[in-house]
Amino acid sequence: MDRSRSDSKFSGLEDMQPEVFNRRSLDDVAKLDPVYAASMPRMISTDSHVMEPDELWLEVPARLRGNLPSVKFAVQTPGAGDPVLRLKDQMIDGVEAEVLFPNYGMAIFGVDDVETQEVAFRVYNDWIASFCKTSPRNFYGIPCVSVYNIDNAVKEMQRGHLNGLRGVMVWQVPDPRLPFTSNHYEKLWAAASEVGAPVTCHILTGHSYARAFGTAQKSRGMERVRDAVNRKQNDTANALFDFIFSGAFDRHPNLKLLLSESEVGWAPFLLQQWDYYFERFRKTDPMAIKRRPSEIFAEHVYATFLEDFVGTRSFSWWGEKNCMWSNDYPHFNMSFPNSRENVERHLNGLSQERRLRLVRQNAIDLFKLDL
Repeated sequence: MDRSRSDSKFSGLEDMQPEVFNRRSLDDVAKLDPVYAASMPRMISTDSHVMEPDELWLEVPARLRGNLPSVKFAVQTPGAGDPVLRLKDQMIDGVEAEVLFPNYGMAIFGVDDVETQEVAFRVYNDWIASFCKTSPRNFYGIPCVSVYNIDNAVKEMQRGHLNGLRGVMVWQVPDPRLPFTSNHYEKLWAAASEVGAPVTCHILTGHSYARAFGTAQKSRGMERVRDAVNRKQNDTANALFDFIFSGAFDRHPNLKLLLSESEVGWAPFLLQQWDYYFERFRKTDPMAIKRRPSEIFAEHVYATFLEDFVGTRSFSWWGEKNCMWSNDYPHFNMSFPNSRENVERHLNGLSQERRLRLVRQNAIDLFKLDL
């Protein structure tokens, strides 16, 4: 098919790329009236990604490069690595700003060599800061930190903030020697609380099954589904459980946690169950917390949603101040270029005030965005 660049929904793609770019289809989502779509407020995605250039990792010293993971990525939209084209895609999609996470850099959270991990994150943090400075009101990067040496983690977070970055990203699945229930992280939680930096745990980071990506151990068939749903959700649930039940939020009243790309439908059910068993066992079993887990969540924890029709049905009674929309650009699951249609499908029927919180205001408040 002869497809000119002007017909492409993807800024800057070569003529043939829209047909080979691997992404899910949103063609079944009802199209919006153009006038109505234009009237919708521009949204903020709290989970979007960049594609780091391959040559970036050549800045890691040669003696350490062999420790970097081998991960291959599918064809990406040019806006994944080009901030100018990214701005065009934001306009196409009705997006005003994005909170940005790495692609390849996510795999670095599973690297065991501490020096390699620290150096690679410094390289990435410098690059994403430069990317964001292209348009600071549209791009907000999060510094990635290695937490093996917690003093170094605090310094790297602070260095990132001086360079314009927001929050702090840590692994979701810790090295088994450093569980979130330990006191190892106290200095970082204190430092993040002091400056109002949300701590972010993104799926597929750290010592999860994702460490097998790109290797012969990558799952197939039914086990691939088990990984993509059961194990991945369990990783998120365990991280949240450890943050709450370890008393981290009681020790650090200003600490905030963002669970990124985990969807939201599972959360009210688990919180309900944790509340029940907390009340049932608290009189006989020592607990580090005095409040119900759901109360702690409501004050301290946030989560992103993309394609969660079950979870978004709960927004009439739960999650209004804790959940935030995301587009997952440029990944397979992304809603681009039909994000407005997808948001309408999920949030239709909610009040305008509630919708604004979910697609915009919660992100502005949490990350103190300059909007």
